[in-house]
Amino acid sequence: MPIKVPDSLPARAVLESENIFVMTEYRAMHQDIRPLNVLILNLMPTKIVTETQILRKLSNTPLQIQVELLRTSSYISQHTDSDHLESFYTTFDRIRDKKYDGMIITGAPVENLEFDQVDYWAELCEIMEWSKTHTHSTLHICWGAQAGLYYHFGIEKRSLPQKLFGVYEHTVLKPSSPLFRGFDDVFYAPNSRYTEVWKSDILKVADLELIAESHEAGVFAVKSQDSRQFFILGHPEYDPDTLAREYWRDVDKGLDIAVPAHYFPGDDPKKPPVVRWRSAGQLLYTNWLNYYVYQTTPYDLTSI
Repeated sequence: MPIKVPDSLPARAVLESENIFVMTEYRAMHQDIRPLNVLILNLMPTKIVTETQILRKLSNTPLQIQVELLRTSSYISQHTDSDHLESFYTTFDRIRDKKYDGMIITGAPVENLEFDQVDYWAELCEIMEWSKTHTHSTLHICWGAQAGLYYHFGIEKRSLPQKLFGVYEHTVLKPSSPLFRGFDDVFYAPNSRYTEVWKSDILKVADLELIAESHEAGVFAVKSQDSRQFFILGHPEYDPDTLAREYWRDVDKGLDIAVPAHYFPGDDPKKPPVVRWRSAGQLLYTNWLNYYVYQTTPYDLTSI
């Protein structure tokens, strides 16, 4: 079954060109199926790129998914056309009375700021508090994961001596976890961040479970014991060229940026990168949707 998106959303054309089954609103209305309702809080400045990456991962599943895009109202992105935001995004005041099967909170390029220095921190806290009673399961990504761990469990983010930038090998710590069903013994995931959370801090919180890590990149996946909240410190949804574009962007700005680790063949940025994380990234999103949303969410959303 496909993902359901607005007919004119730019991501639709991209996904259809990749032979991904995307259903129009008209066709979805004529099916007698309750789709999973998934809310995506997109905090990234390049919203169209991020929404396309995440929708690609949500699309490859036998479930029908109704996606709603959410933006902050306390800070308006300067990198996305206002017509796109008005056409395809909603704000929290419009959906605060609704309930959702699942929610995704993306990363944001603000990790060098203290949480309370982020323009929309107060609004994000309100949304994260609301998610505890209005979403069945919430998936937090990268800075969104750090923000969630701090807000819900008091886990501090820690500055790194240099940017963690590249594709790293990870190990599943709990092979029995449905989130990692079908994973290889080791898997790869992109990372791009200046901060981290410490394993020792996670292990001190009885309500949290560390389920995957990397000997180079540190903590990767954490979940709450009740499986209502997931925190992923990397970017399994990244496109093949995302790190390359970030690297060349910073080079063009004259910034001191290292070549992404384990990404370009022979660390030569003139060579096209080899993708080693696509299948694991797809499995992670599919498993979250299947085992922690679809299999356990109530049919009547009002009972969440």
